[in-house]
Amino acid sequence: MAALLGAAAPLPLLAREAPSVAVGPQYDTTHVYVAPSDVDAFVAAFTATFGGASTKQGIATVTPTPSSTSTQLVQTPVGTVSLFGFRTPIPWPFGAERTGWLVTDMDEAIRQARAAGADVIVSTFPDPIGRDAVIQWPGGVIMQLYWHNTKPSYALLATVPENRVYMSADKADEFVRHFSTFAHARLLSDERNAPGIEIGRPGHHFRRIRLESTFGKLTLLVTDGHLPWPYGREMTGYEVPDLDATLAKAKAAGVEILVPPFESAGRKSAMVSFPGGYVAEVHSGS
Repeated sequence: MAALLGAAAPLPLLAREAPSVAVGPQYDTTHVYVAPSDVDAFVAAFTATFGGASTKQGIATVTPTPSSTSTQLVQTPVGTVSLFGFRTPIPWPFGAERTGWLVTDMDEAIRQARAAGADVIVSTFPDPIGRDAVIQWPGGVIMQLYWHNTKPSYALLATVPENRVYMSADKADEFVRHFSTFAHARLLSDERNAPGIEIGRPGHHFRRIRLESTFGKLTLLVTDGHLPWPYGREMTGYEVPDLDATLAKAKAAGVEILVPPFESAGRKSAMVSFPGGYVAEVHSGS
């Protein structure tokens, strides 16, 4: 019989009492850090693969302690990236956070995050266009919350990307409970025998939990940590209408195909690496 990785009984989600502080998935970004020399190549490859465009590059201090980085927003129909090319050493814990989520009220968001069990590891601080904070959830998931002085207005996404989180069975239920309380997430599925091919382990099974909220989608992959490269390195999964056509564009733009397309549970997926080393999952048919 195939091994079951990280099996555990599904856990009911807690009641949500406070109103959601989420704005919408088009305002939530994956944080990508690359060397300054790779910034332009990343933007060119990412937009060639997915479409869209980048905002004008600026140089700023985006941390509460002295630092300098290029910063720009790469917006595509399938998801947005906050791109950083640090000119200085990166202050801790920046670079460890996976996403930046826009909230309606920073103080209320912090209050709700703490009440839901998050650890505020970087207290609220000003940046050039608003306020930020960094929080950590049980299981070690780090994310940034942000608020803008001037309310932004972005177009809706054609498809909403998924946050791809890897975690052990020891913390998975605790993470789902507390994170879902904060995000007002609903449980889409809790598959305790998901095909191991999805994490590079054909012949095995693992637990896959899918959540959805106004912040967007989150897929939790509960494993024993015995993961072949590059699984566990990707932070985001991008849904495209035609995977083969997207991969052809990616290859022409200099993107490396790390895992060729495979099919599982009604989804056709691949893993790619963009200039600068950013690893992503790309899929169609979900």
